[in-house]
Amino acid sequence: MSLKKVLSSLSNLNTDATYQIPTLWNSNTISVQTVNPKTYFSEAIQEILATPKQAFAPALQNDWTKSAVIYNLFARLTTAFDHNGDGALSLSPLENGFCETGTFLKTIALLPYIKKLGVNTIHLLPITAIGHDGNKGSLGSPYAIKNPYKIDENLSEPTLGLDVETEFKAFVEACHHLGIRVVMEFVFRTMSKDGDWIQEHPDWFYWIQSDIENREPGTTDENAYGNPIFSDEKLTEIKEKVRLEDFSKLPPPDEKYRCMFTETPESVEAQNGRLIGKLPDGSTCKIPGAFADWPPDDIQPPWNDVTYLKMYDHPDFNYIAYNTIRMYDEALKQPAFRNKALWEQIIGIIPHYQDDFDIDGVMIDMGHALPFNLKKKLVETAREKKPDFAFWDENFTVSETSRKEGYNAVMGSLPFVSHKLHELKSYINYLGEIGVSVPFFGTAENHNFPRNVFRFGSGEIGHRYAKFIWALASVLPAVPFIHSGMEICESFPINTGLDFTADEQKHFPSEKLPLFNEHAYNWQNTNGMEPLGAFIKQILDIRQRFLSDLMRGEKGTMKVIESDNPSVFAVVRTGGERKIGFIGNYNFNGEEYFNLKIETERTALTDLFAGKSLAVENGKISASFSAGEFAIFEFLIPKRFSYELEVELQFSDYLTKKTTCSCLYSLLAR
Repeated sequence: MSLKKVLSSLSNLNTDATYQIPTLWNSNTISVQTVNPKTYFSEAIQEILATPKQAFAPALQNDWTKSAVIYNLFARLTTAFDHNGDGALSLSPLENGFCETGTFLKTIALLPYIKKLGVNTIHLLPITAIGHDGNKGSLGSPYAIKNPYKIDENLSEPTLGLDVETEFKAFVEACHHLGIRVVMEFVFRTMSKDGDWIQEHPDWFYWIQSDIENREPGTTDENAYGNPIFSDEKLTEIKEKVRLEDFSKLPPPDEKYRCMFTETPESVEAQNGRLIGKLPDGSTCKIPGAFADWPPDDIQPPWNDVTYLKMYDHPDFNYIAYNTIRMYDEALKQPAFRNKALWEQIIGIIPHYQDDFDIDGVMIDMGHALPFNLKKKLVETAREKKPDFAFWDENFTVSETSRKEGYNAVMGSLPFVSHKLHELKSYINYLGEIGVSVPFFGTAENHNFPRNVFRFGSGEIGHRYAKFIWALASVLPAVPFIHSGMEICESFPINTGLDFTADEQKHFPSEKLPLFNEHAYNWQNTNGMEPLGAFIKQILDIRQRFLSDLMRGEKGTMKVIESDNPSVFAVVRTGGERKIGFIGNYNFNGEEYFNLKIETERTALTDLFAGKSLAVENGKISASFSAGEFAIFEFLIPKRFSYELEVELQFSDYLTKKTTCSCLYSLLAR
C-alpha cells in the first residue's frame, strides 16, 4: 500500500525542523501555526487510515457524475505555501528537505479539509511531466505536456526518497479511503515542443524550416509563422461550409504558408534546449508552435510551448490549419491516412492510469477537436476496464452531441454569463427550453476565468456575488464545482485565458500568473474576507435533499420568472414531485424591493437557507432583499388524481337512478 510506504518514509526521517502551515488546513481558524513537518504529515496520514473506509457517493440515474461535488485542484498551487516565512516561495526544497510548492504529500494532508467542504470528487489539472522549450514563467504550463505517461517530478517531496509515482498512488489511495473519486485532466492532441515522442517518432509531428521566425503579435507578415491568413472571401466560404457541416474540399491556406512545412526529418537531435530535425538535403527543420484552431481569423500569436500532434498523415495536408487540426477535411480523415501508431499510443494513456493508479475519470482538454473515431476508441477502451469510468468535456456548449460521444458532463457557459444578469437569464431560459442532455459544471470560475470575488470590483461586493452564484448553481441541473481557492476568497486568477479585458490582462502578466509560475493562495488571511467553506457546505446540504429533482434536465423543467424589478432574479425547477425555487437580489451594492408572481396556494414559503418566511398573498411575493440576498424554497407540485363518486341523478319526480361519475380534482400544495 503506497500510503503506508509514505508513512514509513516519514517515520525514517530524522528532523526537528519547524515549518509553518495555514491553520485552515487542519482547523476552522484563520492564521499560521508552526509544526514539525514529519509529525504533521505522519499524523495526517494516520488520521486518514484510522478513519473507516468510506463508500463513494452512489450513482444517480446510473451516472456517478450526477452525484459528484467537485474540487478542482492545481496540485503545485493549491498547497503551495511560504513555510519558512521568508516572504518568497522557493523552487528548491528548503533546508529541512520539504518543498514550498504544492506536492502530493501536502495534498494528502489537505484531504480532510476538502472532504469537510462536502466534496466527493477531485479534478486534477494536468499533473504530467512538463516540457521546457518555449515555456512561459519559472515553472511552465501544465498543459505543455512532455510525456503524458509520466508524472511531473516536481510534485514529489524529495526528502521522502520515493518516486513521484508512489506518492501519486498514495494520494489516490487516500482519496479513495475517504470516499473521494479522482479525475485527471489530459490533453490528447498537443505536446510540448521538446516532447519525449518527437525524437523517436518525428512522423507524429509537423515540421517547418528552421530559419522561419514566429509572427509578431498584431502583425500580418506572411513570411513569418503564425495561423494562416485568409482573404475575407475565403473566410466567408470557410465559415459557411463549417456552419453547414460540409467538410469536403475546405479551402486550404495559400501556397506560401504551406511551403513553410517540410517532410519528416531523417534524424532529430537536441540543440540548446530545442529539438532540430535534419532533412535528406542537409537542411534543418524545427517543431512549430500551435495556435487557436478556430476561428481561422483568430489573432492570437502562436503558442510557443506546445505543438499539434499529426493525427492524419496525407501528403496534400502537411500543414497546421483549421482543416487539419479540428475541422478535418473529408479527404484527410479517411482511415487509410490515420497515424495509427500515434492513435494507439494516445489510446493507451487512460488504461495506463487506470491500471497503475486506479483513477476514476478524465477531463479531456480540447476534446472537441479530436477525431471522432479516436475519441470513440478512448471511451470504449477505458470503459472496458471500468464501466462507470467518467468522461468530462472541456466544452462550453451543453448539447446532445457530448452525451452521444460518451461524456458525463461538460464545462458549460456559466463562467461567461454569470456576471451579466441579462445573459444569465437568457442562458438559463435557453437551457430550460432545449433541455439539458448532459450536466454542466455549476461554477462561474475556473483556471482560465476571473475569480468570483474579483468580479464587480472585488471586496465585499465580489464576496456577495460568489455566494449568490454558488447558491444559484445549486438549483440548476449542474455538478457543483469548487475551483480551488474559491472557498477562501482568492481573487488572483490562475490564467487570463478567457473573459479578461485588455487592461486586466496587463494587470496580470504571464510572468505573474500561477499557470506558469510559483504562487501561493492567501491561506493565512483569506484576503480579509470570511471564508466560504461553511456556506458552501450548507448550500450543498440543501441541494442534496432535492438532488434527483434538481438533476433532471428534461425540457421545461427550468424557467426564469420575471418580477417587477429587473435586478431580481428568480428561477423555478419542476419535473419531480416538488418545485424548487430560487429568488435573489442581483444588486450586490444595495437593497431591492420586488413583487413576484408565483404559482402556489400556500400563504408562505420558507427560505431553506436562512429560515425566514416569505409571505404569499394572492399568488404574489412582495419582499425586500438586501444586497446579494437570496432565498431557496420548495413547494409541492399540484397532484392530479381521480376517484369515483356515486351521485344520485333524479330524472323525474318518480325515477331516481344511481350512477358513477369520474371526477378529476387537483390537490394543491397548501
